[in-house]
Amino acid sequence: MKRTHTCGQLDEKSVGKKVVLNGWIATRRDHGSLTFVDVRDRYGTTQVVFNPETAKKAHETASGLKNEFVVSIQGKVAKRPNGTENPKIPTGQIEVIADAVEILNESEALPFPLDSRIPVNEDTRLKYRYLDLRKPEMQKNLIARHRVVKTVRDYFDALGFIEIETPVLAKSTPEGARDYLVPSRVHAGKFFALPQSPQLFKQLSMVAGFDRYMQIAKCFRDEDLRADRQPEFTQIDLEMSFPEKEEFFSIMEGMAKVVWKAALNIGVKTPFPRMTFDEAMSRFGSDKPDIRFGMEISDISEEAAKGSFEVFKNILKAGGKVKGINASGCAGFSKSQLKTLEETAKIYKAKGLVTAKISKDGVESQVSKFFDKKILDAIAKKLDAKEGDLLLIVAGHEKVVSDSLSALRLHLRDELKLVKPDDFKFVWITDFPMFEWSEEEQRWNAMHHPFTSPRKEDIHLLDKSPEKAKAMAYDLAVNGVELGGGSFRIHSPELQSKIFDILKISKADAQAKFGFLLDALRFGAPPHGGIAFGLDRLAAMLTGNESIREVIAFPKNKACVSLMDEAPSSVSAKQLKELSIRLDVEEDLIEKKAKP
Repeated sequence: MKRTHTCGQLDEKSVGKKVVLNGWIATRRDHGSLTFVDVRDRYGTTQVVFNPETAKKAHETASGLKNEFVVSIQGKVAKRPNGTENPKIPTGQIEVIADAVEILNESEALPFPLDSRIPVNEDTRLKYRYLDLRKPEMQKNLIARHRVVKTVRDYFDALGFIEIETPVLAKSTPEGARDYLVPSRVHAGKFFALPQSPQLFKQLSMVAGFDRYMQIAKCFRDEDLRADRQPEFTQIDLEMSFPEKEEFFSIMEGMAKVVWKAALNIGVKTPFPRMTFDEAMSRFGSDKPDIRFGMEISDISEEAAKGSFEVFKNILKAGGKVKGINASGCAGFSKSQLKTLEETAKIYKAKGLVTAKISKDGVESQVSKFFDKKILDAIAKKLDAKEGDLLLIVAGHEKVVSDSLSALRLHLRDELKLVKPDDFKFVWITDFPMFEWSEEEQRWNAMHHPFTSPRKEDIHLLDKSPEKAKAMAYDLAVNGVELGGGSFRIHSPELQSKIFDILKISKADAQAKFGFLLDALRFGAPPHGGIAFGLDRLAAMLTGNESIREVIAFPKNKACVSLMDEAPSSVSAKQLKELSIRLDVEEDLIEKKAKP
């Protein structure tokens, strides 16, 4: 029987129509002589009634139906009897009175129920992902992701961007994480690398004269996983020639505007506020701040230095900082709540957490005895504290202090329910440092990547004070999440060479790793810049999911394993021989284990 309608299509206007539905049995209910089944497909669910008086054979077949059987049902649409309507679903006003049913395929009992209210171990879900994806909420997630991608493509197409596919098999170039390597059979001992990003190729597209590039790009990084990481992920990747900062930001804000409207029917107000990296770190301790609520960080190093608390004094002498936040109205927190706050700070390497309650008598803390009342009042004033507030103070290296207080802000945001889930606040973070110092390597590293351009006014700092140079780099953050990051690129061969010198990348190494890009810069490369948005994170945010695995069809688990198809897996000796590969490491391990 040829399907005439989907299981989410019929309504009161369809009453009286002869229809054929194809789908899966979601439930079966026997009510006396009548049998009711709900038939489901990705469009919705329709109730079907089997009556032995009008369709005896179909009723007999229906008595043997089980959940997840695949069926084709023919019947006539009828209005549901008064009082039996289901207003929660689009088809809840009608039902189909069946006159024929065909079982297209049977199903064994599922390893887990497809009811989202029943918790299921994630590894089990991933092992049977094709079943997990039958859940309406999972299908809704992937459909929402599809809508985002279509909206993005249409938006940029209308602005003259063209989608250019860049290579998946490319040269290994250092980009901050380990490459996934692909051995070449034709060129024994040589390897392709899966791209960590299309960075170099999109820059080459600018040199080639394609002034507006975009791509929904697959990227690969061999790094430790967590909820928001996967070994393969997807970027909305963009690059423009002759970019002007205001036009560039406006175009990207426009993308966010149309995506939020299409996905959530939420209007996004533009232009987005902007904040320098230094300001973001000072006020929020994070370069991706959640600006939906206050609880901003205050530096109380000057006040702390006036007391006799040796812990603070020693940290300040060593060049550290003392900073705090005001948890407004939280003076009544229990000992267990305070302990949780301290443990949260310690995750980010804080040695401890100083707490102070504001009572009618003033500041009450375990360290109050080390400060006279005037200093305590000054600290309270700096943190804008009033009676009933709780002050949280961390001392240490500036990064530790920032990371700890930022984490405490977000912890309190969630515990106190300070924000609404449908409230989205965007902010551009600009003027990142060009470089960050590596104590381990005793050299400068690029904070973004080595092709990021410094601000024009900071080029003179590169020779003697590179630590003061700011980059033409920017991130777009929303609700404490980095949605995308990018920069204006270096298009001058001379400036690129200077940056490599600062990074201690020799001319030989630069030519070996990036020679094709450096050659291209010598042939009339235009000024250009771009950005990449994380599609997986964007889709997760728009669907209200914490983990990006919920918006990826076939993800890996936290151990970087695909439980469904058991990848990665061993390969045959013949395949290894064709690739000129021998597993010496594995053989060495076997030999070591064999020795007494």
